[in-house]
Amino acid sequence: MAAYPQEYRYSKEHEWVKVSGNKARIGITDYAQQELGDVVFVDLPSVGDTITAGQPFAVVESVKSVSDVYAPVSGEIVAVNDHLSDSPELINQSPHDEGWICEVEMSNPAEVDELMTADEYQASVKSEAE
Repeated sequence: MAAYPQEYRYSKEHEWVKVSGNKARIGITDYAQQELGDVVFVDLPSVGDTITAGQPFAVVESVKSVSDVYAPVSGEIVAVNDHLSDSPELINQSPHDEGWICEVEMSNPAEVDELMTADEYQASVKSEAE
């Protein structure tokens, strides 16, 4: 099983958040990309969009399925990973780094506290796999 970065926070829908000040970088976890299989397309949100925690904000298409990506925190999108348009496989190759989806200016940073730590997330996917 992949090592999940300890400084990130994780949602039960398999998204990760890397917080830096009031900004949060969001992507999907290694577990999620393994479940999806080879990613062939990412429908990215737009800079300026507002996202709401728990609501879908992007779509990841793989050879096996189409899956919504749910916002782990609320805020305004300030950056998107345009590399995914040409290289959606970055999500498979580097889900916790190069395969990030977007960055948001958080409207409610306290939402991060409701997300799981790396250890809690790893325990939850382990129980899901059993």
